Amino acid sequence: MTEPRGPLQVARRQQLLEALQRDGAMRISDLSQALGAAQVTIRRDIAQLAAEGLVRRVHGGVALIAPDEPPAAGEVPAALDSLSGRTLGMLVPSLDYYWPDVARGAEEAAIELDMRIVLRGSSYDTEDDKPQLERLVDRMAVDGLIIAPRMDAPTAERTIDWLAHAGVPVVLLERAATVGPHHAVMESVVTDHALGAAMAVRHLTSLGHRKVGVLLDSNSPTRPHVRRGWLEAAAECGLDPAATVEVVVPDARSPERDAVLDEVLDRCQATGTTALLVHADAEAIALVQHCEERHLSVPGDLSIVAYDDEVAGLFSPPLTAVRPPRRSIGRAAVSLVADRLADPDRPTHRVVISPSLRIRESTAPPRA
Repeated sequence: MTEPRGPLQVARRQQLLEALQRDGAMRISDLSQALGAAQVTIRRDIAQLAAEGLVRRVHGGVALIAPDEPPAAGEVPAALDSLSGRTLGMLVPSLDYYWPDVARGAEEAAIELDMRIVLRGSSYDTEDDKPQLERLVDRMAVDGLIIAPRMDAPTAERTIDWLAHAGVPVVLLERAATVGPHHAVMESVVTDHALGAAMAVRHLTSLGHRKVGVLLDSNSPTRPHVRRGWLEAAAECGLDPAATVEVVVPDARSPERDAVLDEVLDRCQATGTTALLVHADAEAIALVQHCEERHLSVPGDLSIVAYDDEVAGLFSPPLTAVRPPRRSIGRAAVSLVADRLADPDRPTHRVVISPSLRIRESTAPPRA
């Protein structure tokens, strides 16, 4: 369904077509300057004109389609504009943990479609992702965005609103958001982290554990989903979460971290907790090291399931772990952007992908 056009949009549309008739193909930056409109606005106009079959998008710009112009060899109709040569901007909050595999999956999918990924790294401490996003869209003229924005930052609402009006397809990674007065959902690809936590709890209860606690990373947006899965699975398995251990572990830079981990082990012994789901790998490894210092056996005295499986399998003992489908997340995000570029009017898609459980040597039945 085509949205009604206001007087300014109608006038700008006519000016844009006249400029293309006069000059042929033009860059978006040149059109923006000539028409006195933001590049984001020009991109929206171009997307509409392409859907109507009036223009053909080229990398960084647009060209007019003559009424009698036959499609080039192998060229699809304008509404299904070729993906070859398109560039996607990708912004993730870390380039050294979790996200490299997501980026690799995106790169693999992009190469298969003859597209290109421009990867940028942010930080979990970044207050505002918008400047980097603006550079990707306005200066680098990317054709779509794949992003994992900070949802807890003071500027998050402003960033999401900007993304919703960026004039290019946007897919959120491991995030979900709604925009506008009607709370329209944005396209996203997420791991079912609640399911992953539930898989860990079910595995531990299948071994005979009746008190399964949870440790949560204080700095991760995944935390509430892991906690929800733990609670739901505990209820399903007839466990009492209140009778065990639930702790949010401080950041690795916190001077209180070691004391908190020692307190966790004290509480496990006091409550009779025999198994823990620990988010994430770094916290699980640190906890095992504290167990060793206190001459506690893993898994003899305490079974541990790590959440993330970045390095859990490399530790000694190799840790049983929930593994999010990182590469698949990246591949699915590129697929969503590509489908949106080919069909701007398709329904909004939200993709949820299941994690897997890797059983190793850190889980065993509790001692009698």
